[in-house]
Amino acid sequence: MTTLGHRPPVLPPRPARGLIVALVLSSVCVLLVLGIFLFSGGTLGFGLALVLAVAPLPVLLAAVLALDRLEPEPRLNLVYAFTWGGGVAVVLTLVIQSMGEAAISGTVDQSVLDGLGTVVFAPVIEEALKGSVLIPLLLRRRREIHGLTDGIIYASMAGLGFGAVENVGYYVMNYTENGAGAAAGLFVFRGLIAPLGHPVYTSMIGLGVAYAVTRRGPGRFAAVPLGYLAAVLLHGMWNGMATLGSLPGLAAVYLVLMGLIGLLIAITVRERRRLVARMGPVLAGYLPTGLVTPQDITMLGSLLARRDARRWAKRTGYGRAMADYQQAATELVLVHERAEREGMHPAEFVAERDALLHLMAGARRW
Repeated sequence: MTTLGHRPPVLPPRPARGLIVALVLSSVCVLLVLGIFLFSGGTLGFGLALVLAVAPLPVLLAAVLALDRLEPEPRLNLVYAFTWGGGVAVVLTLVIQSMGEAAISGTVDQSVLDGLGTVVFAPVIEEALKGSVLIPLLLRRRREIHGLTDGIIYASMAGLGFGAVENVGYYVMNYTENGAGAAAGLFVFRGLIAPLGHPVYTSMIGLGVAYAVTRRGPGRFAAVPLGYLAAVLLHGMWNGMATLGSLPGLAAVYLVLMGLIGLLIAITVRERRRLVARMGPVLAGYLPTGLVTPQDITMLGSLLARRDARRWAKRTGYGRAMADYQQAATELVLVHERAEREGMHPAEFVAERDALLHLMAGARRW
């Protein structure tokens, strides 16, 4: 293997045209829904609702993205997942649920219809639409999913987008019917006590899709419907207890959700440690290139050492270069894992490997 440090770095690939089109469509849907809420709630009611819905988002987004620091997903993909959940999924939910309720409205009592809409229709429709953001990753963009963590991240972003826009509608409705106090009271419940419901529900689908992508054997695809079923059941249980006004029931479901959040974090931590442990065995093969030294392998093989290296590099003016180097080296290990798992074509493997080596060469300045 020859040293590649003298060759120019490879530019990152352009975003796919389909991704840009989908992002624009999703953003238009978000604006459409917010426009409807503005029309129904008036400027003051809508403004209050929007502030309440956005207020917890920085913390929630930071919590989700903190799970994705070792191998961050492309920002445009994350924005797309968020806007898909808040735009396309919300619009189609409103349309489909309205059509479904209209179709059976003359056959059942209104109270029964409302209960069905909340406990059955809403979970079935919403989870299918939020989770559909992951289908392109399963069918055509499998290289974006390296592990279960990636499925959790994309699903959570779609859930956060859906929840934020949905909350605007709920706050507007409460403001219109009962005033600002009612909207603020609902915020305590939806925005402070249980803001992670939608991300956790849809993360079950994310786990199913990621498992199907990163495992072998035909049985792996059963994880997708199982994940969807888990999302629907969790969502339906929460909505059912809320509809009944059962505090013990809500508390029980809440504990289940907290347990699942702990499980999702544990999955992420385990995958992060496993990936870091793979650094040494894989990168040792690149010592002859001069782009990796034994000291680099030691640094890359420890989360604490990585953090210390970034701090040192920041003090010496190479903070960005160190972060780029660490990320490119991590992506290189992931390419090796994908090649082992899927049997990549040799030419594709070489192209991706060399591109990452060029990036490491351009970043390594110490």
